[in-house]
Amino acid sequence: MKFHHQPLLVWAIWLVLTAAAAQAAWHGHWSILFLAVSSFMLTLAPSLFVSRFDIVLPAKFLSGVCLFVFATLFLGEAFDFYERFWWWDMILHGASAVGFGIVGFVFLFFLFEGDRYAAPAGPLAMLSFCFAVSIGAVWEIFEFVMDQTFGMNMQKSGLVDTMWDLIVDCLGAGIAALAGYLYLKRREGGFVSDLIEEFIDANRRRFSLRRGRQRLKPGTRGEEKWRGPPHP
Repeated sequence: MKFHHQPLLVWAIWLVLTAAAAQAAWHGHWSILFLAVSSFMLTLAPSLFVSRFDIVLPAKFLSGVCLFVFATLFLGEAFDFYERFWWWDMILHGASAVGFGIVGFVFLFFLFEGDRYAAPAGPLAMLSFCFAVSIGAVWEIFEFVMDQTFGMNMQKSGLVDTMWDLIVDCLGAGIAALAGYLYLKRREGGFVSDLIEEFIDANRRRFSLRRGRQRLKPGTRGEEKWRGPPHP
């Protein structure tokens, strides 16, 4: 992982988390220390992932993931932003649904080797929508289990909170799915479509390498086998 290639926003988040962890350790605020360290480790995950799988992650993607972790885990839990601002949870649910929708779309598009003409726009958009909503539903199950098992209050107002979270998840997933659909149809899809195109363009060489590997036949090493002289 190359730290000097990280966006400025990521460096700022790391600096804030490091300072918060040091201050929490000095004053013995162990819950704040745990959240700060956990948030810092999670912000490292995208960089480690791209290094492991040799994927180019655009700066906007990386900054967005780190900002989401920072806002969700550190600001939301350590500084109780969920209680201070009623809209905080809704914004994060919507943003995460858009993000997971983009991830689902890009993964499915990768299966078609980045070929806009081969990839069916409607089914890919629907599957990316379902992927993002599924992640949101699993998260709601996680909140329910934590509340029932450890007596936490992650669901806040219970059923009403859960339903609004799922509604916002559907809206965010719908935005990502529509953006992916418009991208495949070569139409203007706004900021989200631009993010999809930026990611795909940055990883275009992976599509080319995959096509090249599939063209190579086992045992030929990319060359045609000699089958003897032509028959007269």
